[in-house]
Amino acid sequence: MIVYFSATGNSKYAAQRIADALGEKTMSIEEGCCDIALEEDEHFGIVTPTHWWALPIPVRSFLKKLNLTRSGRHYVFVVSTYGTTPGCSGEETRSLLKKRGIRLSAAYNIKMPDNWTVTFDLSDPEKVARQNKKAEVNIDRTIAKILHRKKGNFTVLRTPYAIHPYTDKVFAKVRSTKNFTVEDSCIGCGLCAEKCPVKAIEMRNGKPVWVKERCALCFRCLHHCPKFAIQFWNGATKKHGQYTNPNVKI
Repeated sequence: MIVYFSATGNSKYAAQRIADALGEKTMSIEEGCCDIALEEDEHFGIVTPTHWWALPIPVRSFLKKLNLTRSGRHYVFVVSTYGTTPGCSGEETRSLLKKRGIRLSAAYNIKMPDNWTVTFDLSDPEKVARQNKKAEVNIDRTIAKILHRKKGNFTVLRTPYAIHPYTDKVFAKVRSTKNFTVEDSCIGCGLCAEKCPVKAIEMRNGKPVWVKERCALCFRCLHHCPKFAIQFWNGATKKHGQYTNPNVKI
């Protein structure tokens, strides 16, 4: 079983590639099932983006509730997709699983286009295509290690787990939904509200309204808006374009 969370498709694509190679099935954590039973010798993988050097809010919530029923020995791993650094996502996963009585066998990471378009420019299709081409090589290398059931922390450019409480405080402020704006080009399709993983958006009078003080800040709403009407930090995202992984449909 390979479970994943994906806002713009990178982690979903990586999960599908890994699952196909292992002969396993995939499941989005948004399906809401935290009770998982593994068959003998079955793999259990978690594929997740990296948000602010750590795990995304929905992934944390899932791991805190996870009830993994199994017998015999199993290979449990996490794969973090990232743009600049996987941060401490591997160690955070290890810590959360340990509290559920689950031992993490290995941690991996795969560099892919970063959807944090406050900083990263994804407006050049050729540049993005090159990044995804390089990602294919990293996915293949990761699959090879998983097939051989390698054990250990294979993440690179990681940050110490000790900084996690401090980065979380910053992330909590940045996640304020007051930072989102909606331009007049909005057509009121409701896709943002329908797809928000933490139900932070509602449609009112044909326009999206953020009804929670904070969201997961996954940027799914921004990147999937058909009119690119959703912006962040007073339009800091506008010039950097939208991104969804070309190989999957969210």
